[in-house]
Amino acid sequence: MVQVGKLARKHISNACCNSEVWKTRFPITKWILKYRVNDLTSDFIAGLTVAMTVIPQGLAYSTLAGLPPQYGLYSAFMGCFIYTFLGTSKDITLGPTAIMSLMTATFAMSPIKGDATYAIVLCLMTGVVQLVMGLLNLGILVNFISHPVINAFTSAAAIRIAFGQVKGILGLKNIPRDFLDMVYETFKHIPKTNVWDLTMGLSSLVLLILMKKLRVIQWKDDPGTTPSRCVKVARYILWLVGTSANAIVVISASGIVAILLSYDVDKLTITGHIKSGLPPVKVPAFSVSDGNTTISTSEIFTGIGAGFIIVPLLGLVELIAIAKAFSRRNNYKIYPSQELIAIGIANIVSSFFSSYPVTGSFSRTAVNSQSGVRTPASGIVTGAIILLALQVLTPLFKYIPKSALAAVIISAVIQMVDYEIPRTLWRVKKLDLIPLVITFISSLAVGIEYGIIIGVGISLIMLLYPMARPKIKTVPTDANNILVLKINHGLNFPAVDFILEEMEHLSEKDGRYQSVVLDCSHISEIDFSSIQCIKEMIVEFARRDSKIVFACITEKVFRYIEYAEINDLVVSATIKDGCRILQDELKKELQNGELSHTLGEATVIVDISSHL
Repeated sequence: MVQVGKLARKHISNACCNSEVWKTRFPITKWILKYRVNDLTSDFIAGLTVAMTVIPQGLAYSTLAGLPPQYGLYSAFMGCFIYTFLGTSKDITLGPTAIMSLMTATFAMSPIKGDATYAIVLCLMTGVVQLVMGLLNLGILVNFISHPVINAFTSAAAIRIAFGQVKGILGLKNIPRDFLDMVYETFKHIPKTNVWDLTMGLSSLVLLILMKKLRVIQWKDDPGTTPSRCVKVARYILWLVGTSANAIVVISASGIVAILLSYDVDKLTITGHIKSGLPPVKVPAFSVSDGNTTISTSEIFTGIGAGFIIVPLLGLVELIAIAKAFSRRNNYKIYPSQELIAIGIANIVSSFFSSYPVTGSFSRTAVNSQSGVRTPASGIVTGAIILLALQVLTPLFKYIPKSALAAVIISAVIQMVDYEIPRTLWRVKKLDLIPLVITFISSLAVGIEYGIIIGVGISLIMLLYPMARPKIKTVPTDANNILVLKINHGLNFPAVDFILEEMEHLSEKDGRYQSVVLDCSHISEIDFSSIQCIKEMIVEFARRDSKIVFACITEKVFRYIEYAEINDLVVSATIKDGCRILQDELKKELQNGELSHTLGEATVIVDISSHL
């Protein structure tokens, strides 16, 4: 026994210390030993470029999340550091996104103005759920959210976010957050538009759209010619301008505000004072006090509610979708369970730095990839620059006009609306338009959180409906007075009553009931309800002075039926054998001049063993 115990401990130790296990859990070990100076150069440029994108986006997204602007930057750096060590995609960048910001505002809005306790708790619990899912390999749950539902949700969220920023462009205040009320109140208050904010917002939006087009220009050179170094440098500068459009527009707008304020022109709505310095490192608080009012842990958890499930799943959907897209594009492999572990730990650790939930950003990941990133190490550069900005540049952020930040958000999310998918579904499969349309409308009408739940529910109903209402078709046969039926989707407990009713309807002819051979070739699984269904079929056919033979049963299903010890069961290896059994019985009845109501107490098996 002692020797066995030693061997067991040795086996466990070897498993834990196995190099492959460590490489899987810490993907950095796969590339760090091959890291070279060229990799460092490429990663530094990519990390710097992403930082120039995430800083203005972070400031904008935090207002979308209903938090002070600095929280967008608090959420933008730790995920970059963690993913460098644990991520399997070289392109992914973690941080605040439009969807996560909207979800934070939806589920984790504190009743205390400017308080981030709810958002930080949501970030911590989101990380815990994602980490557990990763350790249990539960990434498969994403597969139950169909593409039309994800697409409709994303498009509705983009429209909701974009329209929510119209008030920033117009300089309107006290506009409600609910979409329908928001639309009504925005149009109602258009006469109160601040012309200065409108001018700044529209100018910023137009510049962002035009500048971002520089990033995707496809240069066409004459065949056999190579562009000169000056041409290459010029093209790179144009691409860099397009990539840094957010930073350029926000910096320029802030400069204009500073100049106007120097002339005592205080017409633009600006961000105002932002808390300077790095975020405090502390354990997330599970209660918060405001004067004489204290919000307890139970109240916080109740307030967040379904957000503890919906936010982790949406974060997972965003991350995996982006990781798969770029891994296919750049020809490398990702590991979904490890990605879940990476994002889970990133959210857990980020919550200690006052972050709200983060996930992969499509726009910043695209920038990272186009910048020539070689490894996840670019995240260290991005995170370091964000920390530097928090420590040094925070006092300057107060000059940023809110209309410019609104333009940054609108330009970022408007590309999330997929205009082509309805037309594609109309051509390919019109039925998939049902979850698409219902998810889209409900996300706008009753709320994003309910829209995704309703969409998933509709998709599951459409998935399960064929099981509950399988098609039963008649198979042509030469046998007289014998009906051959085939179940196309198996025999499952939701379909039991439906199948009995359909078989009764199909087997009735001229007021009499025909005997039936039931083709069971598509029945691959069987449960207790299915066994009861078979018993009911036998009893019902006997009551109507007719018979039923179960043909083409698979070996696995037949084994379970044997265990059930069903009386009066008749099975056959083929449909032809089943028809022959019924014809023989019919001949006997004609010879005896009477009908037999049963086939005896023993189970009849016709030549089935050779076919199994």
